[in-house]
Amino acid sequence: MTVVASCLYQNGVRVRDIAIDERIDRADDRSEFVWIGLCDPCAEEIATLAELYGLHPLAIEDALRDGQLPKVDVYGDQLFVIARTARLDDTAIDYGQTAVFIGHSHIITVRQGSDRSHRPLRDQLEAAPSLLGQGVDYVLHAILDFVVDGYLPIVRAIEDEVVAMETRILDTFLDRQQIARIFALRRELIRFQRILVPMEEAARKLARTDLPCIDPEARPYFSDVFDHARRVETMVDGLRDVLTSVFEFGNLIEQQRTGAITRQLAAWAAILAVPTAIAGIYGMNFDVMPELRWKYGYFAILGAIFVICTLLYARFRKLKWL
Repeated sequence: MTVVASCLYQNGVRVRDIAIDERIDRADDRSEFVWIGLCDPCAEEIATLAELYGLHPLAIEDALRDGQLPKVDVYGDQLFVIARTARLDDTAIDYGQTAVFIGHSHIITVRQGSDRSHRPLRDQLEAAPSLLGQGVDYVLHAILDFVVDGYLPIVRAIEDEVVAMETRILDTFLDRQQIARIFALRRELIRFQRILVPMEEAARKLARTDLPCIDPEARPYFSDVFDHARRVETMVDGLRDVLTSVFEFGNLIEQQRTGAITRQLAAWAAILAVPTAIAGIYGMNFDVMPELRWKYGYFAILGAIFVICTLLYARFRKLKWL
């Protein structure tokens, strides 16, 4: 069985564990409901719950199919919500899916591709019966808030890596591996934004739309989820811009260093051209040449070469080419 937990709650207190095929219906009492948690369930288990709680076939299909975008659907007097979980696995972001069926007296969570258990969340809610006793809409808020809070460590880890990149490019050129990493991070952030934007829309719909099973007093809680998701999306958008700036700044630094090296080579070439030219002229072995038979001609030529090269060196140092 893939049933992680199946419990009956009353006034925020766990009353007892129930079987998956035991129906609890307390539509007139918001404080009494069932919370069933499934992880990677099979179709038969979902079919059992669908028959007991009247789950819509389209919602069941979406819950069993991984890779859905976050959304909120209304089926009669029930809600169906999909959220996407995320975690950073070495150099890439892995995504999972949490589907939530909400009725007046039941909330069913179906996790796929996510190893982040709801057990800590359930323990936290059970420790605060005042909120848990308000009903399934408050549990839904806690689940969505739990999912969105899982985004922040990912963004912070990528942010730390980007800051380290900014520091490195001041000292070294961007190599092929670093450039590949920059583009890989940009792709991951683009994929992440494709999840965050629908997540914001789902939270906004829960906060601002009259929906079944959602009490008007619970809407400010979903507004808080919306604010958190929007904050993460803003951070991701900023990181994309920073990555672009890192790449462009790296290219600018490389061009600047290449230009400096080119100027240095040109300066040394100009300095070395003087003795090369003079030596080339006197290496022509003509009989009649200036100072060819002068006793101190050799030293005079060496002195001229030294003076000219020194003047050129001083000039290039002043221009900061050397």
